[in-house]
Amino acid sequence: MDPASISHIFQITPTIGCLVTGLIADCKAQVQRARYEAADFQFKFGYSIPVHVLAQRIADIAQVNTQSAGMRPLATVCILIGIDDEKGPQVLKVDCAGHYLPFFGTASGVKEQEAMNFLEKKIDEMKDYDTNKTVRTAIMCLGSVLGSDFKGNEIEVAMVEGKKGRFTKLTEEEIDAHLNAIADDDA
Repeated sequence: MDPASISHIFQITPTIGCLVTGLIADCKAQVQRARYEAADFQFKFGYSIPVHVLAQRIADIAQVNTQSAGMRPLATVCILIGIDDEKGPQVLKVDCAGHYLPFFGTASGVKEQEAMNFLEKKIDEMKDYDTNKTVRTAIMCLGSVLGSDFKGNEIEVAMVEGKKGRFTKLTEEEIDAHLNAIADDDA
């Protein structure tokens, strides 16, 4: 199996990315639908879909799936990230019941509550962080919650940066550089 083919981080548009946790088949179905909705919005209105509009659309579709016995809700939690022209940086979390909420920083998965507690302790100082410090804080959060150190090929990191808000997935070498910087700070 090619390790690069297993991912929970997906690019929806050039400026919107998402992290989807849950059943992998449902994750891929939700990502495919999100890409369709973004492309349909672009075609209809002539500009890229704002992140909060995509989150609302995905949440609406998820909620409709809960209303009929012939359809089952997708067993996923989706975190959408992007930079909106009007609202600035956006992080929105959509659950399988059709709820969506904006966050400054959030987590998803088995140890979600522990990660949220870690982020809540850092919330005041995070507003002044640059890109590198933000990425390192996210990696430290993951390491703290899971209680282990990582290698660059064991985790995935993605971000939306710059004035244009381009979604990029960090390479293994870039992740290693951040891991080395974290180790140097601890020493």
